[in-house]
Amino acid sequence: MIADVLSTAESKMQASIEHVREELAGIRTGRAHPAMFNKIMVDYYGTPTPLQQLATFQVPEARVVMISPFDRGSMNAIEKAIRDSDLGVNPANDGQHVRLVMPQLTEERRKEYIKVARTKAEEARIAVRSNRRHAVDAIKRLEKDKEIGEDDARHGEKQLDALTKKFEEQVNELLKAKEADLIEV
Repeated sequence: MIADVLSTAESKMQASIEHVREELAGIRTGRAHPAMFNKIMVDYYGTPTPLQQLATFQVPEARVVMISPFDRGSMNAIEKAIRDSDLGVNPANDGQHVRLVMPQLTEERRKEYIKVARTKAEEARIAVRSNRRHAVDAIKRLEKDKEIGEDDARHGEKQLDALTKKFEEQVNELLKAKEADLIEV
């Protein structure tokens, strides 16, 4: 029974890690990468559609992204969605591809992005701790209902604490890597 509670908690904590990994990937660094476009929605014939579903991405140089739409008719909508996004880039259309040249980040903008990354990491830590709290409550319910003993409950909580610490360290490592990317010129 404790194994079920721990397994559920671990899967929820892992989901929190995946979520923060996606969130941090969406924060722009000095280099171009396709994950920057994960949250961009394009008005494709009246339907909001993720940009990832409408085109392929190539990164020929560190600060250049080439977007090749599957449907040439969607070029203007893709350009508009990118222009309206918070990426701060101006797309250029050559009839076949949409080309983006990422400008260098200013020191002020880098600091803003680091603050955003820290906020996202803290949200992930809160989610991990919340999952821990729910699992502890479940263990205490099992103990109260006499389904497990006191020693088993204490052992389960210790395992849960170790699991929580492991996932918080993963969040810290992700944040550290993202900060290093942002600071790098």
